[in-house]
Amino acid sequence: MKVLITAGGTSERIDQVRSITNHSTGRLGQAIAEAFLAHETVRIDYVTTRSAVKPTASEHLKIHLIESTQDLLTTLERLMQENTYDAIIHSMAVSDFTPAFSLSEQQFAERLNKEALTPGSLPSWFAETERTASKEAKISSDTDYLFLTLKKTPKIIRSLRQWQPNAVIVGFKLLVDVSKDHLLEVAKKSLITNQTDYILANDLTQVSETHHHGYLLSKNGEVIEADTKQEIAQCIVTAILE
Repeated sequence: MKVLITAGGTSERIDQVRSITNHSTGRLGQAIAEAFLAHETVRIDYVTTRSAVKPTASEHLKIHLIESTQDLLTTLERLMQENTYDAIIHSMAVSDFTPAFSLSEQQFAERLNKEALTPGSLPSWFAETERTASKEAKISSDTDYLFLTLKKTPKIIRSLRQWQPNAVIVGFKLLVDVSKDHLLEVAKKSLITNQTDYILANDLTQVSETHHHGYLLSKNGEVIEADTKQEIAQCIVTAILE
């Protein structure tokens, strides 16, 4: 069985020394990979970041390192062209936004003096400013305020079914401090929108190093509850191998 797992969190560069990232450690992806590796017939391509924790080394495990969402997109496109996967576990916390441009106070004021901004003019202003703004290797700290504009990144999970139509795909949905009913409702919508076979729904307030409460939803409506990363990993592996 050929499995692809993504884990950890992407990092989006502001300049050559600064980045925007998230707090994902990759521990859940690590647990899932190690649960799969307990089965000798499984071979894993594991896409992760340098800072994320890694599964125990194995001859059946190949690690691919990425940094940004664009790196992830490029790497996944290549792997999907080169391989046919039986299962894809997309547990990586992918950045929703990436820096488009930054302006110091003075630069921002100069641009505002040239053009009065209105809701209707904002899209063209963003596009033109991104095209013309200076891309410094290191943004100067000689400003009291830095105006940083972010733009949306592509929703990679929506491409997985197109790339691998026959794979069993597991997505993940993380919300913060919501009711169980709301969490499951959002997860069900995500499952349908992204055409996954399963989705792991979890709430950040119920996640720690020793505890990880989550619900594994299947497209046929079944819901399995788990309380640790190891239990979640085993639920996913069992669902796919069966």
